[in-house]
Amino acid sequence: MANVAIKNVTKRFGNVVAVNDMSLDVKDKEFLVMLGPSGSGKTTLLRCIAGLETPEEGQIYIGDKCVTNALPKDRDVAMVFQSYALYPHMNVFDNIAFSLKIHKVPINERTKRVKEVADLLQIGHLLDRRPKQLSGGEAQRVALGRAIIRQPRVFLMDEPLSNLDAKLRLYMRVELKKLQKDLDITTIYVTHDQAEAMTMANRIAVMDSAVLQQLGSPDEIYNHPRNAFVAGFIGSPAMNFLDCTLVKEDKRPLRFMGEGFSLTIPEWMIEVIEKEATTSEFTLGIRPEDMFVQSEQIKGESIPAVIFEIEPLGFETVVDLTVGGKLLKMRTSTDFKAYPGDKLNIVLRKDKIHVFDRKTSKLVI
Repeated sequence: MANVAIKNVTKRFGNVVAVNDMSLDVKDKEFLVMLGPSGSGKTTLLRCIAGLETPEEGQIYIGDKCVTNALPKDRDVAMVFQSYALYPHMNVFDNIAFSLKIHKVPINERTKRVKEVADLLQIGHLLDRRPKQLSGGEAQRVALGRAIIRQPRVFLMDEPLSNLDAKLRLYMRVELKKLQKDLDITTIYVTHDQAEAMTMANRIAVMDSAVLQQLGSPDEIYNHPRNAFVAGFIGSPAMNFLDCTLVKEDKRPLRFMGEGFSLTIPEWMIEVIEKEATTSEFTLGIRPEDMFVQSEQIKGESIPAVIFEIEPLGFETVVDLTVGGKLLKMRTSTDFKAYPGDKLNIVLRKDKIHVFDRKTSKLVI
């Protein structure tokens, strides 16, 4: 198999920079997910790796070979598209076997390899059908089969699950991850769905505005985001943010003061702020699961909030709260009993608070 190395790649479309000075190393046999919103540059980068686009700057290596200007057919990669791109006039067998036919593989060998792939994907009973006779999940498996049969060094997948219904997407996440492990093929997978990224990836490359924002394991991305964008993009419900100002006394940080709240700063956090901070304007980030209700108000510890709405989800309850006109979400148990308009005292787990520089959005603590 092969590692993939992306070195200072830049791709432009006219005056628009789609990928900006991107460097990324994908390990051999790794399942790497490129995650980001629409327009972040992830699909353009994938197409550069595939050879469907050529970058203006930088190099792309597959294994030890520079493929920056190589034709797609010479890169030994297989791409699975969002639309599956099956040939409508061919049956499933011919769709899967197409690349083997082009390379003049003998019919007996083609038949054997198609059967092996079909058995692996559990689509042997579909080989005589045409694409229009397939469900979304079946078509997706056929597209995978067409990629697998080439025995490529690298799989490239561009949102292959986005056209499936929610239940089938959950099932196919597990199937794809298992398939990648069984085949031991380096896989680069593009998605805007953070749940897909968290459940499938060995590592996640978070992209925004044509730039790599952070690269790390799902745990690192979730618990140690590098900036406010990564923190807010990962997690469902998303991280809550509260703007605040640092209040000092005798030149020592004392508390965070924001609209409708005041929080005393613990000693360990004071030491970090004195060492790292270059501003007094911050944004506090807290995940919905790291908030809880306090029975009575404690000055400097609890935040007064009003319930805006209750979202029962069966296995948990999400409570929408307003704090100084800001809407926050809190995850709690199903036995939580309260109603819109009720006043609560909310406590944030201070060891779970993320402190961002409000101007740069970079993590301070």
